[in-house]
Amino acid sequence: MAAFFCFIFRCLNSIQDLFSLVMTYYFIVPGLGNSGPDHWQTHFENSGDHFIRINQREWDTPASKDWIETIDQAIADYNLADVILIGHSLGCTAIANWAKQYQKKIKGALLVAPSDLEAPRYTFSTAGFDHVPLDKINFKTIVVASSNDEWVTIERAEFFAENWGSEFINIGNAGHINADAGFGEWPKGLEILRTLG
Repeated sequence: MAAFFCFIFRCLNSIQDLFSLVMTYYFIVPGLGNSGPDHWQTHFENSGDHFIRINQREWDTPASKDWIETIDQAIADYNLADVILIGHSLGCTAIANWAKQYQKKIKGALLVAPSDLEAPRYTFSTAGFDHVPLDKINFKTIVVASSNDEWVTIERAEFFAENWGSEFINIGNAGHINADAGFGEWPKGLEILRTLG
């Protein structure tokens, strides 16, 4: 009987090991000012142990170089084939800059409401974030945009997606797809995320 239970225990450990091998780790990359408690990124973070927020040293006057180094350090100890980045607003540009700089291949990235840094009204102090990179991203990406986002027109968001090689999803009038626009819990966003693997 003891031998039977030892066999079952070993099988269970093997199954757990198998699940750990295929587990996806979701790294959240907020935009300018971080994402507050009611933001969908925070709800994502609280939805499971494998959602991890990347905390930047400076949220309000960020430097691109610092942000992308922090992203790279955050995922350094993980199997990149199991990593998905989740960006919002300026976080999308940080991910695109990281992809261009490091040329690493991860499982994918969800890029929500990428701000247009070249728009006249974008006057924040964001060193190194002077334009949106247009280089093709070498892993699967999905851009989710709104048709009435004050920080990026739908045309520009689609232009970014085309250049990055991203799937493009227009979710209609959804503002900047943030807490102010009513995007706290966002089940549809999780559904879109799951399509990345």
